[in-house]
Amino acid sequence: MQPLKVGIIGLGVGEQHLAAYERHPGCKVVAMCDLSQEKLAAARKQYPQVNLTTRAAQLIGDPDIDLVSIASFDDAHFEQALKAIELGKHVFVEKPLCRSVAELRLLKKAILERPQVRLTSNLVLRAAPVYNWLRAMIQDGVLGEIYAFDGDYLYGRLDKITEGWRKDVPDYSVMQGGGIHLLDLMLWLTGERPITVSAVGNRICTAGTAFRYHDFVAATFQFPSGLVGRVTANFGCVHRHQHVVRLFGTQGTFLYDDQGPRGHFSRDPQVAPQKLPLATLPATKGDLIKDFVDHILEGRDLRQEVQHEFNLVSICVAADLALATSKTTEIDYV
Repeated sequence: MQPLKVGIIGLGVGEQHLAAYERHPGCKVVAMCDLSQEKLAAARKQYPQVNLTTRAAQLIGDPDIDLVSIASFDDAHFEQALKAIELGKHVFVEKPLCRSVAELRLLKKAILERPQVRLTSNLVLRAAPVYNWLRAMIQDGVLGEIYAFDGDYLYGRLDKITEGWRKDVPDYSVMQGGGIHLLDLMLWLTGERPITVSAVGNRICTAGTAFRYHDFVAATFQFPSGLVGRVTANFGCVHRHQHVVRLFGTQGTFLYDDQGPRGHFSRDPQVAPQKLPLATLPATKGDLIKDFVDHILEGRDLRQEVQHEFNLVSICVAADLALATSKTTEIDYV
């Protein structure tokens, strides 16, 4: 079987995409794109056999490319992903997949018309060993009935939103740009999807800077089962970059914060929590790529996984609408 020919857009996080494709025997990176001439010059020295360009459309339109890996700015993801899908190319894209319901509908239409095309976004916390362990515990009923999920996305990199590209993205959403990782865990771990969301936020930490949008957002989700989810996207915090997770079941509690991951499985206060010697992050930001490529080569049906991606963006968009209107919002799933 001929290897999948890969084109990568964006050489920031995209460098970790590149490393993952290079490790896979079923792939060959043939083209790379970046707006920075400096990054392209460095790539030209290291990968002289790879086609390089500053034009994403040129890479996407290359008929030799089978898979487009997108690590561009958030507001470019939709257009690049849609064009690649329309040309029959598989797409691996950094979050968010897109930023509106209208965009989501167009992507879903394009995918449904091309069932041979595979699509996923890089919600990389799914690859962390501790969350795979936790998901198995939930599915086995060890934690009992899950009634609450709390997640805090602590960005802790203020200069990146006040001085970096994020300040220039129209209507930049911290929930779509960061909180989405915790929302993905909420859906992936519980196996449920919420029906309504309310949200509040502020921009106190970035007041007086070039960043014009909420830097802190707190959203509360209601599920049909009674489960309540609460997720914050906290981009202005004085804290190291971290994903804090608290999941509560009738028979057990999972906590991950500065004290590390641990499980509480007894109501007896004398019983210490079980410390979990499991990594809370994947080894690299390209860890999901191997399985994605394997599924393409095996011809696996990924429609259920793609619908999860659509559900996730639907939830993010609803949270932003709830924030903008100060009203509890029913989630419109695409």
